[in-house]
Amino acid sequence: MSSPHSLDSGSTAPLAILREVFGYEAFRGPQAAIVDQVTAGGDALVLMPTGGGKSLCYQIPAIARARAGHGVSIVVSPLIALMHDQVGALHEAGVSAAFLNSTLDWQEALDVERRTARAELTLLYAAPERVNTPRFLELLDGLAARGKLALFAIDEAHCVSQWGHDFRPEYRALAVLHERYPAVPRIALTATADALTRADIVERLQLQDARQFVSSFDRPNIRYAIVEKKDASTQLLRFIEREHEGEAGVVYCQSRKRVEEVAQMLADAGVNALPYHAGLDAAVRQRHQDRFLREEGIVMVATIAFGMGIDKPDVRFVAHLDLPKNIEGYYQETGRGGRDGLPADAWMAYGLQDVVNQRRMIDESPAAEEFKQVMRGKLDALLALAEATDCRRVRLLAYFDETYGMPPDAPEGEERAPLMHCGSCDNCLSPPAVWDGTDAARKLLSTIYRVQQQSGIGFGAGHIMDILRGKPTDKVKQFFHERVSTFGIGAEYSETQLRGVLRQLIAIGAVEVDAEKFNTLRLTDGSRAVLRGEVPVRLRESVSQPAPRRSRRER
Repeated sequence: MSSPHSLDSGSTAPLAILREVFGYEAFRGPQAAIVDQVTAGGDALVLMPTGGGKSLCYQIPAIARARAGHGVSIVVSPLIALMHDQVGALHEAGVSAAFLNSTLDWQEALDVERRTARAELTLLYAAPERVNTPRFLELLDGLAARGKLALFAIDEAHCVSQWGHDFRPEYRALAVLHERYPAVPRIALTATADALTRADIVERLQLQDARQFVSSFDRPNIRYAIVEKKDASTQLLRFIEREHEGEAGVVYCQSRKRVEEVAQMLADAGVNALPYHAGLDAAVRQRHQDRFLREEGIVMVATIAFGMGIDKPDVRFVAHLDLPKNIEGYYQETGRGGRDGLPADAWMAYGLQDVVNQRRMIDESPAAEEFKQVMRGKLDALLALAEATDCRRVRLLAYFDETYGMPPDAPEGEERAPLMHCGSCDNCLSPPAVWDGTDAARKLLSTIYRVQQQSGIGFGAGHIMDILRGKPTDKVKQFFHERVSTFGIGAEYSETQLRGVLRQLIAIGAVEVDAEKFNTLRLTDGSRAVLRGEVPVRLRESVSQPAPRRSRRER
């Protein structure tokens, strides 16, 4: 790793560094206040959406403090791709930076360590696993003893919290940085953290005295749309052909196998699509990632292993073919679209099986019951967003304790009224018709109960709906379920309607799915309130109609 032509000497003024090194004329939003806080030696917790310019919030203080003689800044990141991208960009800007990770051989790593020990670097990037090793801490001890340890920047700080969407135990040990080097300022940064996760970050990293900077989570250029899953692959292809032909995008799938299938399907249909998942050879993954970053119009079909730290500004859409685990994950993944500020789409297809799968993963995990309860609550919030008939943006921001139209980073003294409609999500553009599914829900629950009572065993969703709709299938006849008193009493409901009802019953905990018994349905304590009519079930009539096609000029 050759050292670039150095720009590490010069003005220590943050605005001068912004212009001289990075070529920007002015800071955006709270960047200036964050940079001033950290450059002056204060701690900070920064919540800023993807694409908001988080990296400048620690890179500029690092350069300013290096020029003032404070030495090396350590950036803790779990992402090798981000390390490579940022170090490469810093080299091009004339800043001496390096990384220590598994891509270096022994001699290369030793060279970086020696340059760090001599305080020749302005920024050193390392993964939390390496930062916690005795060898690395010894390197930091040497710098600290000479007053050459300038700053700790902890990126993706939500990883420290068990309530976050990407918990990594090795992040917990980073508390040692404050305990061992209390005089060195720290900045922790994340794009996604609800109130629970935020509190956990403060506690785990001992940031009680840090100044908190919470930017608006709103990405006004992103249009949110969620459709009912029927034939997801075909729906995705139609979406790309109608809305984003020839444009770059990311498609998220839950499994490696699904990634391969969808990438092949898109490629066969003429879409320039590539797969990306942890099971691919590392060289293939790197090649696909490089093509996505450098070529135009590539669609990357990936598991969530792809995306964090990838700075491609012109991603015009992010699609989910499977339901994410929670809103934090959904928000971070959709935030990879439209980083250039131009319009982008966040499109998702979800269905009953998604709800069943996510519930099962939580219920079958070896985690403590308290943790499972929190995860169920997060899943419920995501399901509520998916089933919503009102503005999706209002709901999404409310999850992060933000009132739409009243952002937390608005100038002091500026009064605004909350807004109830964004005018750009699918529900605002085409308000869905709503129907009262309470009667259907009660009939569905009654059918589950009576079938179990008669047969002594549970049955899956399809069979229960066949009974309710009065369909005399071979299986219905085999178990004499045409004799159940609820047979045919829901004939007026379509299968689509009943699936929507069942999704919501599972979402509110009125029905459980027993994965160990072939996804059979069973009632819960929460069923009683619905059966008594105390809990209304209101549903959208259909979320499966495609949006009217827009021309490229309109987009």
